[in-house]
Amino acid sequence: MAFMNSPDSLTLLAHAGRLDSVLSDLSGVSRSQVSHWIEAGRVRVAGQVVQRSSHKLRGGEPMEIDVPPPAISHVQAEDIALDVIYEDEALIAVNKPPGMVTHPAPSVVSGTLVNALLGRMTLPTQDGFEQDGSYRPGIVHRLDKDTSGVIVVAKTVEDHARLSHSFKERETRKTYLAIAGGQWKAQGPVQVDAPIGRHTVARQRMTVGGAGAREAQTLFTPLAAFPDGHGRTLALVQAQPRTGRTHQIRVHLLHLGSPILGDTVYGRPSEVIGRQALHAWKLEVPHPRTGEMLHLYASPPDDLLSAWTALGGTLPETVLTGPPGNPRAF
Repeated sequence: MAFMNSPDSLTLLAHAGRLDSVLSDLSGVSRSQVSHWIEAGRVRVAGQVVQRSSHKLRGGEPMEIDVPPPAISHVQAEDIALDVIYEDEALIAVNKPPGMVTHPAPSVVSGTLVNALLGRMTLPTQDGFEQDGSYRPGIVHRLDKDTSGVIVVAKTVEDHARLSHSFKERETRKTYLAIAGGQWKAQGPVQVDAPIGRHTVARQRMTVGGAGAREAQTLFTPLAAFPDGHGRTLALVQAQPRTGRTHQIRVHLLHLGSPILGDTVYGRPSEVIGRQALHAWKLEVPHPRTGEMLHLYASPPDDLLSAWTALGGTLPETVLTGPPGNPRAF
């Protein structure tokens, strides 16, 4: 039974054997491809996510598979203006606007950052197509669609490998700016050390714990806070993630009881901002060729600053002025 083109989940009845072998037999899909689905948390056995290809089946268990969409066959270069922070022969750093998807996926093939970059340069194609059907040439790290700010893209395969190594080995330093809603309680820095995995019911969400949970640490420092008159204390927060889990800052702030303002996935809509109030503010990363630390900066966007003042907050001088000297690379 082949199901590569199915957009939905599929339930199969297992026979005895290894999970990857059984799924391959029943689907006609290679064991290598099936293993990627298992590792990605797309397979549930008797209602539980299983992420080991070697998992032993007795036979008769119901297996549910979240079938990934078909891969993209072509990505169009597009003439889209970009706010370039820094660029040389090895990489380009861009201030991504809110509302822009980082890379094409089966559900979004136009208007992404990759489409815009292809309109102005050639990006490395090795490993560009991913197992989930997305196309990510040069992409080293990602920002959510409605998160603005600094993002770095490699221009060659070699530079991509070196930059990816820097992120993996935590040689980079990332600093975000967020408005924390709900009830902010801390007076000073708060270190959150809570593993994050995929939500076992709402599969598009991540959660503390969850399926395949991996370590996650974020340091939150309030830059300004005030009572909103409704028994809550809102905060303008600096977030410094040590790890790079999907939705990490959003999930950790929810865990603290202070979801990001305007975050419709982990919180609620806001009347003062039409997206989650989260901005990738600063990024420090070793240059892939020289090893010299690049200090990249993207000014907080007007919608986030306006949201904070509309709520009644006062903007700290450090947020308004940015780093001394070069306002783009500090």
